[in-house]
Amino acid sequence: MVYLERLHERAMDRSSDPDVMARAFAEHYCKTFNENRAALGALYQEGSMLTFEGDKIQGAQAIVAKLASLPFQFHHIYTVDCQHYVPPQGGLLVSVSGVIQLAGENLRQECIQMFNLMPTLQGSFHVLNHIFRLFPLNYPSIPSELCLKSLSKRLEDSFSSSGFAVK
Repeated sequence: MVYLERLHERAMDRSSDPDVMARAFAEHYCKTFNENRAALGALYQEGSMLTFEGDKIQGAQAIVAKLASLPFQFHHIYTVDCQHYVPPQGGLLVSVSGVIQLAGENLRQECIQMFNLMPTLQGSFHVLNHIFRLFPLNYPSIPSELCLKSLSKRLEDSFSSSGFAVK
């Protein structure tokens, strides 16, 4: 909890870089996930919601139970992007892309997570919303650049069929 209090103090300080705070949060979250998932309960509250591959789970206890049941570890963080709420909220919206690895196997899968971090009355942060998705969606064996080309083509076709011009 001390870690989250320091993160919140930095978020409320306009001179703090939200991207640095977001990176620190992502690294802390992934390290804690890999080493002691039960400790992640301190990040959530009863009103918190996790959407994991479309399944919605609400409440700190239920979220930690779901996280504890997952058969993977975080292997590598690719990117961390952040938008920061202007005070008085002082929260952070954090997007994390990376790779997970199934325990005891060489199989790796790309994923993306979104965290909506909100300040608490005690001066720390909690995770209000957390969304997790495997990526690339529906194309686990196709390189990401091919997925993006396919998605781009489907969007063009969709817009064209609805009467919008695509340039």
